[in-house]
Amino acid sequence: MLISRIRHESGYSTDGSESSGTDFYLNDNLEETLKSSQPDFGILFDVDGVLARGTNPLEPAVKALKLLQDEEGNLKVPVAFVTNACNRSEDKARQISKWFNVQVLPDMVIHAPTPAKLLTEFHDKHVLVIGQEHRRDIALDIGFTKVCTIEDIQKAYPFLDMVDHDNRKRVAAGTYHDDPSFPRVEAILMIGEPKLWETNLQLLIDLLLTEGKPTRAPSSIMGVKPLPIIACNMDLVFMDRACMPRFGHGSFLLCLESLYKKITGRELDYTALIGKPCEITYRYAEHCIADVAQKLGIQNPIKKLYFIGDNPSVDIVGANLYHRFLRRQSECIDNEEVNYLPRSRSIPNNSHLYQQTVLAMESLLVGTGVYKPEEEESSDDDVDIYHGHRDIENEPELAKPSKFVIDVYHGIRHILDKENFSVKT
Repeated sequence: MLISRIRHESGYSTDGSESSGTDFYLNDNLEETLKSSQPDFGILFDVDGVLARGTNPLEPAVKALKLLQDEEGNLKVPVAFVTNACNRSEDKARQISKWFNVQVLPDMVIHAPTPAKLLTEFHDKHVLVIGQEHRRDIALDIGFTKVCTIEDIQKAYPFLDMVDHDNRKRVAAGTYHDDPSFPRVEAILMIGEPKLWETNLQLLIDLLLTEGKPTRAPSSIMGVKPLPIIACNMDLVFMDRACMPRFGHGSFLLCLESLYKKITGRELDYTALIGKPCEITYRYAEHCIADVAQKLGIQNPIKKLYFIGDNPSVDIVGANLYHRFLRRQSECIDNEEVNYLPRSRSIPNNSHLYQQTVLAMESLLVGTGVYKPEEEESSDDDVDIYHGHRDIENEPELAKPSKFVIDVYHGIRHILDKENFSVKT
């Protein structure tokens, strides 16, 4: 029975070959054959420690990506790249494309702040963005329209930054005044660790204690209304080219939380935590995989995701948290969403997301980054040190991957074997 009609325009076809521009029909059996030859799974890659060290790609990663390409170099499995770094997506996509000689679009790259695109209620507020290079551009790119930086705060309120002794001298030698016209900061977007931690910590505390307008000290700290804080990337450390992990944004957050509690006696309250290992990032990654699958012409709904990472406390915990979230979603009645996540890790309803179709997520841990299996085997220290964020409960079982592989190449081979999927057919 002829039920499916596909129009092939001149010069375009679903397999990349030249088309004659003719119409043809697929019968039921042929359509089912086409679907059966397509994947119903997607793969998410961490970048640092899995695909690269710093700016240098790892050789196993070069071999791994080739396993997912056909003879013409086209990807045949939907993939996306999920990193807690903070760069412009077009820059990272260009870099990954160059590393592996494969087309990577900016929408396939998910940085720590990228899922903040879903937090539309803050996009029109006056937001202080904390980070380093391109932080203003990044905030604007993900939807925030009124953005200021810590340098803007320094200029508007020159008497605040007294931890900077050079600023002390400048203020003492000149005539400076607060700028009363500078608009109140209505929310704080922390996309990555800043330079000059001491300056950023001082001014952030000032803003938090004055509801975003640091021109008058509060009469009572207990009466101060909290500013919305969106924190992206809770990684305590990350792996680069040094012999040991380096401080990450999570270390800066830890400093801010400690100072805030010491001064106020209260815990710092986050409006939203974004980036791995929080569920919102994996939900957004599922959305991106669905988008990539559609662009590849894949008709099957994506039923399973694999995540390949190097950090048990971040990548693996996040993958297992999302797997648990998916299981609880499937257990609910009439497809009603389960509202069990804490407020700071909630996933907003957003009409721009593709429908959720994934039923399970598996995690693969590699030994080329933060995790060093040889160090774990030789360690005499039985103390379990939790490196995760304060607002994510320490559950050691969540840091255990579905499988350990020595590198990403062996991870991809495992996935293709398990799915009984061959790219080259």
